[in-house]
Amino acid sequence: MKRILIYHKAMAGLLAGTLLLTATAFTACSDELDDHVPQGTLSDEQVKSPENAEAMVVSAYAIFTTAEDINSSFSMWNFDVRSDDAYKGGSGTSDGDVFHQLEVQQGVLTQNWNLNDVWVRLYNSLSRVNTAIALLNNCDDSYAMKQQRLAEMKFLRAYAHFLLKRLFKHIPFVVDENLTYDEYNELSNTAYSNDEGWQLIIDDLMEAYNTLPQTQEDKGRPTRASAAAFLAKVYLYKAYRQDEPANNRVTSINRADLEKVIEYTNPDLYVNYGLEDDIHNNFRPEEQYENGIESLWAIQYSRNDGSTYGNLNWAYGLIVPNIPGATDGGCDFYKPSQNLVNAYRTGDDGLPLLDSFNEKNYDMKSDNADPRLFLTIGMPGLPYMFNRNYMMDQTSIWSRSNGLYGYYVTLKQNVDPALIGSYLIKGSYWASSMNRIVFRYADVLLERAEAYAQLGQTDQAVQLINRIRTRAAGSTQMIGSYQNQYGVKIYITNYRGSYSQEQVIRMVKMERRLELGMESERFFDLVRWGEAATVLNKYFAEEANDCAIYSSAHFTADRDEYLPIPYSQLAASNGHYTQNAGNW
Repeated sequence: MKRILIYHKAMAGLLAGTLLLTATAFTACSDELDDHVPQGTLSDEQVKSPENAEAMVVSAYAIFTTAEDINSSFSMWNFDVRSDDAYKGGSGTSDGDVFHQLEVQQGVLTQNWNLNDVWVRLYNSLSRVNTAIALLNNCDDSYAMKQQRLAEMKFLRAYAHFLLKRLFKHIPFVVDENLTYDEYNELSNTAYSNDEGWQLIIDDLMEAYNTLPQTQEDKGRPTRASAAAFLAKVYLYKAYRQDEPANNRVTSINRADLEKVIEYTNPDLYVNYGLEDDIHNNFRPEEQYENGIESLWAIQYSRNDGSTYGNLNWAYGLIVPNIPGATDGGCDFYKPSQNLVNAYRTGDDGLPLLDSFNEKNYDMKSDNADPRLFLTIGMPGLPYMFNRNYMMDQTSIWSRSNGLYGYYVTLKQNVDPALIGSYLIKGSYWASSMNRIVFRYADVLLERAEAYAQLGQTDQAVQLINRIRTRAAGSTQMIGSYQNQYGVKIYITNYRGSYSQEQVIRMVKMERRLELGMESERFFDLVRWGEAATVLNKYFAEEANDCAIYSSAHFTADRDEYLPIPYSQLAASNGHYTQNAGNW
């Protein structure tokens, strides 16, 4: 089968504010599992049954779609509104007010429901994964798929911990699938240093990397290359050491970790993968584009799978614009910032304006632009989702806030309205069957470039940056007519010449922003580099003229890099959790 992330209902058993399941007592997850997993307590024979273990593995995959929500998307778009890439959007500051508070970094309270919501959803996911691991461990070794399925679950466990760690930094790690109730409630969120926490994630990933096959028939399952890409990303985070308990400062950049990034981005590990000819192919819902050569691991969504709405991605439900007669009810959240639009301006040499990109706002008729601008951001005067039946303009159709958050619309998460009823479905909110790529090959190349740049091997870094830019220059299948038809000026070239290490590091960081714009990596990159306070306070000051909500915004260093531990989790921990740095 193509997709394994099928729909399951949430499992029961809330402990200490977070779902905890054991291998010997759990509720069957859905009608699909009823034929395989009996309700209630399992016998010894059932615990050791490969059929029950397989069913629980499927259930563990499933929760990474069913546990997320429009307010707690595992894509992290809700929390990327803290970056300089995006405004919160919606109808105004009171629409999703807790996310407005995060956006301007003012008034964030540990009691805010959104903080606890994402925490619980991700620990629910961990609980499901650990249940699967416990069942697999009880299976007889004659079960041929046992080790591979364990490797897949270790990969998923690393993924959930990774998402939590980027959000909260100091988290309890649930890496023992056989914890008792009392042992679970004694976990500390400061048992490991920041560096040791990353190493725990790496330990799970190494088990996955050493066991997973080169290819998988079921595209939703990770491969050895998926694990390599994940390892490279975690080692890159680990390299930027933030181990001072009282602050979040980057105190050093570890060479050994950077060398591990080089090791796990070795092209020999990615023989089945590469760059798409056009970047836009990564963001199309049609089956012929999904699970392409650039998609190392993707969350699989589906339609027409027998249920009312299929296994659709509802987590982007708030992002769709409100187009009368088409996407009525669209909420218009996660809107690209003017600052991000300006970043795509290029100079007379076709290169990014590294220091001066925001000196003036991009003008579509006079400024050169990187073609990725028009594949990332919908702009007034251009067709929405490349469909000329929906021309964007400066009206309330394209801004529910009547311009407070501007008139730009993100394109990477949205689907052409012509596909309503097939790939874009209306339920309580809008949903799509389009996969969400978690690890794509372009990111691997950029991580390799960043490691090379930090290691002083600048020529290798520039070559990799230019591979990304060459692909960007050829990404014109959807916008080939834009220059003649709409008067835009598309111009992009590669870097040539000799550059200092400092220059190349800046080039890599800019290229990450351009290539991964609106993919919810930006805020976490700024925190990883130790640049969040400097970059975002400058952004707030510059953006105040374009977006009035930033007039009182301020990022407090050594506090706002991470979310506070939710109050309800602290209260339920019996003193085992410690609040993050900062005046919470």
